[in-house]
Amino acid sequence: MRATIARARKLRSNLTDAENYLWRHLRFRQISGHKFRRQRLVGPYIVDFVCLEKKLIIEVDGGQHDENQVWDVKRDTWLRSQGYEVLRFWNDEVLTKIDGVKDVIFQSLSPTFVLPRFGGGMIRRQLD
Repeated sequence: MRATIARARKLRSNLTDAENYLWRHLRFRQISGHKFRRQRLVGPYIVDFVCLEKKLIIEVDGGQHDENQVWDVKRDTWLRSQGYEVLRFWNDEVLTKIDGVKDVIFQSLSPTFVLPRFGGGMIRRQLD
């Protein structure tokens, strides 16, 4: 457990470019006044960003996630079983379509917004 906490701390100080860019838009309650935390431990997993109040997790994925889809589905299934909603965005979406990413996050924080579930239960929002 201590090793996982230490790893989360290390990840907080070494964000990827996309994570850092999104963090600049999430911090200080910039989206609907909701507080987000970065590289936070949720159960046995470290998540990129989480709004604990709304139980919303945001993951920013690079190319390595193409190869880790089985792991991601297992992880997301566990997180959803704990009542969390998980949004996933590609790095390039965050870096080039931040307004669309923020719109999806804003809509997900709205109590009337429901995300459709596809296939294995993994939600990856494709921005146009």
